[in-house]
Amino acid sequence: MKPPSIKDIAQSLGISIGTVDRALHGRSDVSPATRARVLKKAEQLGYRPNIAARSLKLNRRLRIGVYFPRAIASFFDPLRSGVRTAASASMGVNVELIFRTFPRLDEGDVELFAEDADQKFDGVLVAPGNPDHIGPALSSLARRGVPVVCVASDAPRSERLASVTADAQASGAIAAELFSRTIQKTGHLATITGELTTLDHAEKLRGFAANLALFAPHLSLLPAIESREQPKMAYRQATALLSHKPYPLGIYISTANSLPVLRALEEQNLLGKIQVITTDLFTELVPYIESGKVLATLYQRPFSQGKTALELLLRYLIDGVTPAPLARLAPHIILRSNLALFSSYLASSSNEADSVE
Repeated sequence: MKPPSIKDIAQSLGISIGTVDRALHGRSDVSPATRARVLKKAEQLGYRPNIAARSLKLNRRLRIGVYFPRAIASFFDPLRSGVRTAASASMGVNVELIFRTFPRLDEGDVELFAEDADQKFDGVLVAPGNPDHIGPALSSLARRGVPVVCVASDAPRSERLASVTADAQASGAIAAELFSRTIQKTGHLATITGELTTLDHAEKLRGFAANLALFAPHLSLLPAIESREQPKMAYRQATALLSHKPYPLGIYISTANSLPVLRALEEQNLLGKIQVITTDLFTELVPYIESGKVLATLYQRPFSQGKTALELLLRYLIDGVTPAPLARLAPHIILRSNLALFSSYLASSSNEADSVE
């Protein structure tokens, strides 16, 4: 008879192959009760790992192409750090990371993939900008047998293997609920984003608008301002926004490109008078949160996103475990009261800032 496999254990317990794999290998993202069930069933079925086959798989070199933008560094540098950490933790596999950098989301990425058409990658990680622009390149890789994992945003029609992001719609919804609880006046709110062709940005705005209508009908929403992740553009747009009265009662900055907007508010002596919610966490933002001039920031956990994305890709390449198509990480709400708990994230971001390829 054919020896029992991980698939047999999964089918007999009615759980996924990935869950069985994590339980058998002692990974932390499985509950103790589930691990006990898996180990008991493995013993009942007489499961034995194929050490010889796994050894053959592990004694190999994997080349992974990593395509991330340079801007905004406060987000994408920790994302790179997470990828590096996952690569260094892979036991028995030599993972070679080939970092490829383009200026910003939806600028230079398509050209870079065309330039690298002859590269022999075992897998690819990519932060996609406009799915319509980059999708054909990702689909071409998939058809050539190169699995692609999207991270930070998604290109769902591109035949990619999986995507790992913070839950963007939840981020926007949280921002809207915070405003609904802190602004009682009738007025309007502004949103400053990257580009709405990027799925992550569009989903944040969708969650924000939906929850604002639900929880704060007294607050209306101005048309979204798209800064294209360019600091100078964000500053000009914020200055133009503040030149018109009445001022918005609150501003939701849904990208990490928040400092130019905060500078414009400071110059108009409006910081602290207009409620502000930002995105992510970096050293320059800390004084604004500590002083209460920024109500909250919604941390997208870039390090965890990068680490998770490479782990899923390696598990697929080494063990043949197909990941769920969507992995959504819960965003962290950082307020003045819990800011100190996130100092370690700031340290890792600072250390990574000098190591961009």
